[in-house]
Amino acid sequence: MRLTLGPLQYCWPRDRILAFYDQAARWPLDVIYLGETVCSKRRELRTADWLALAAELADQDLEVVLSSLALLEAESELATLGRLVDNGRFRVEANDMSAVQLLRQRGLPFVGGPTLNVYNHAALRLLCEDGLERLVLGVEQGRAVVEEFRATGLVLPELELIAWGRLPLAFSARCFTARALDLAKDDCGFRCIDYPDGLPLATREGEPFLTVNGVQVQSSGHCDLGPEIDELERAGIDLLRIYPQAEGTADVVARFREVLYSKTAPPRVGSMNGYWHGIPGMRGVNPPR
Repeated sequence: MRLTLGPLQYCWPRDRILAFYDQAARWPLDVIYLGETVCSKRRELRTADWLALAAELADQDLEVVLSSLALLEAESELATLGRLVDNGRFRVEANDMSAVQLLRQRGLPFVGGPTLNVYNHAALRLLCEDGLERLVLGVEQGRAVVEEFRATGLVLPELELIAWGRLPLAFSARCFTARALDLAKDDCGFRCIDYPDGLPLATREGEPFLTVNGVQVQSSGHCDLGPEIDELERAGIDLLRIYPQAEGTADVVARFREVLYSKTAPPRVGSMNGYWHGIPGMRGVNPPR
């Protein structure tokens, strides 16, 4: 199995983003996804900057994939998507069907992102006919859907699974961070930059519940499928996705790489793995040894 670094989900200052990827280029990764997937208003790095960064990382023998927005709301965002699709060098992770349509029209192979909502083999077959070469399974999809895909006899694309990070659960036209701070979305002041790992949301009883990240809602805890590595490999998962976080991403990457080398299940660090096992995602299951 190969290790991938998923696209940055948070709003970080430009210098912090560039420093992060400068370090990531030296980590034991196989694939790095670049681009803004959450909010088009975040412009610390623009399309040209992402493309320049992609070229720099690719020159260091890393596979680079450009990630598209998960929710498009304006013609300007569609134009930006067109520039991403027409980059001429890198595959694109299509995170909504408008990206799939543009890629299909141009006859370009692509990666299907976790927000494409591919729930059955018929949809997967159509996407493969359109050029899908790799599918990142949706956050709630686990062992059962992989078994269902394989049972159909369909020649599957590469399968990638989110193995570490806060799970991207939902997207909305409403900016939850702005609402929490009593700001209008169009006058948000880019306040999400103040929350490099998102804004924690608790229940009325004070229990951790969700994480607010602009127009995105994430899980409160971290998904951790490190202890399930052997099972994931037997199921035919080809790539493991690690989502960037403000601190400690290098340690997470090193931990997963060591697991792949040693084939020894590590202690669980993140609290969540339920979706893989077909139960509520916020729950944790200790796999049998």
